Amino acid sequence: MKRQINLHNRVVNYSVRRSNRAKRMRLAVYCDGNFIVTVPQTFSASLIDRYVIAKSQWVISKLDFFEGLNKKQKLTFGNDGFELYKDKALEMVTERLAVLNQKHYRLKFNKIAIKSQKTRWGSCSKKRNLNFNYKVLFLPPKIRDYIMIHELCHIKEFNHSRRFWRLVAKSMPDHGKIIEELKIKGLSIS
Repeated sequence: MKRQINLHNRVVNYSVRRSNRAKRMRLAVYCDGNFIVTVPQTFSASLIDRYVIAKSQWVISKLDFFEGLNKKQKLTFGNDGFELYKDKALEMVTERLAVLNQKHYRLKFNKIAIKSQKTRWGSCSKKRNLNFNYKVLFLPPKIRDYIMIHELCHIKEFNHSRRFWRLVAKSMPDHGKIIEELKIKGLSIS
């Protein structure tokens, strides 16, 4: 659901995503200017608006930050970027994931897929399939490794519980810093 709100004399557009899995409200501002509020199914529009207003300084600061960042540099791939890079991305992810898994976890998964996703760096399905955005190819190696480790850990812990984060920390204790960098880059992982 698309919504509009006035924050500090500025009209801000945002999307509301209702989720059966959400237990609380979550705000996300992406580098392309998209602003998404994820909420539990039962939350009213007025409650969502009040929350956004309460967090308005944070929202505006993120929107301004990404607006400035986008003016400085913009990496574009065009419509054929996926076709050009998907095979190379699959090769890189397959090789690196094998090393990380063998070294730290030794978990079994079904297949690896490379996709052209607008809002995710990676995901893990209940069928134990690992999916990655082809643009991981262009990330610094440490961030790439984190994305692969994050999804790999979902094979064992299909959630974001304390046990999940301990599993991630087993091979990447500084994952908090990397999460912050990923927020700046604008896509999410799940």
